[in-house]
Amino acid sequence: MRTWENKRLSATLPELRRILIRATNWIGDAVMSLPALRAVRARYPAAEITVLALDWVADLYHRELIANEIIPYPARRGAHDLGAKHRLAKELAARNFDAAILFQNALEAALLAWHAHIPIRAGYNRDGRGMLLTHAVSVPRKGEIPPHESYYYLELARRLGVVDSLPAEPFIRLRGNDEARQSGLGLLRQRGFDGAVIGISPGAAYGTAKRWFPQRFADAAAIVAREKHASVVLFGSKSERELCESVAASLSAAHVHCLNLAGATTLREFIDMTAACRLMLTNDSGAMHIASALGIPTVTVFGATDWIATAPTGPLARIVRHEIECAPCLKRECPLGHHRCMELVRADEVARTALDLLK
Repeated sequence: MRTWENKRLSATLPELRRILIRATNWIGDAVMSLPALRAVRARYPAAEITVLALDWVADLYHRELIANEIIPYPARRGAHDLGAKHRLAKELAARNFDAAILFQNALEAALLAWHAHIPIRAGYNRDGRGMLLTHAVSVPRKGEIPPHESYYYLELARRLGVVDSLPAEPFIRLRGNDEARQSGLGLLRQRGFDGAVIGISPGAAYGTAKRWFPQRFADAAAIVAREKHASVVLFGSKSERELCESVAASLSAAHVHCLNLAGATTLREFIDMTAACRLMLTNDSGAMHIASALGIPTVTVFGATDWIATAPTGPLARIVRHEIECAPCLKRECPLGHHRCMELVRADEVARTALDLLK
């Protein structure tokens, strides 16, 4: 096993008492950054740590031991909602933070910390924000750190002197799995599910190139549900309601008991109900990262995205993909128009992978 270590530290942090952590904006990134946030807590065990996260991500941290406080950030990104951003900056300034550690990459994160008069502002030197940072950390070059994205955040912590070296293997788990499962079982019972449940999350926020076909999700889930005498629950955002409804319609036609909860749960409820599932079938998405971090058997179809950089971690995660010359293209939409990387993945192949995993 290799331990990645680089003696060059960009800007080591001093001792700190009050720390603001600006969390990443997307659920998958937030899960992959958890080891780095935990490293900050381990380095500063007595500090008061506040996590600032967009409101749709904030619930991810509610069972973690990272923060003394979590501030949901409701303001829209970019130049929108400047009044809310100004009010937030004033609120943060009144808290007298010693430092802001910016795991979010954007210029906006640095502007907010600067506007809040936080004396130490640490983050990667990118997106034109270097002049706003007191501790501007150079972005790792290709091949300088391991490829999984969790190392990108851990390397920021390492270059700030928070950790000495990087772990040999990526491994991410959410805290409170048992508590989440008990809560999720109760939520599912309220919706009429007493037996085994398979979760499906057929959406992906980044774009359609990441999405396997709805009918194949339904076909794969139907095979597993019949074999395991299970029901199916569909999860997704409000914008994915129609997509999930098409999967639910196919499952109902196949006489599989199912329920579409897309757009009908909070993130906390989704986490808890996912913890109560026997299996999760997903694309490369935030749902995949949550399910695998909960230790739930997770089968993910990969196509356009990098199956090494954003892979789910742990022994209960499986990836189904096919090698083709144009993948991973990292495009939001397939430039060829026919999603060949997804077309090659069959429903029976995914179902067989899931059943083997459940053994």
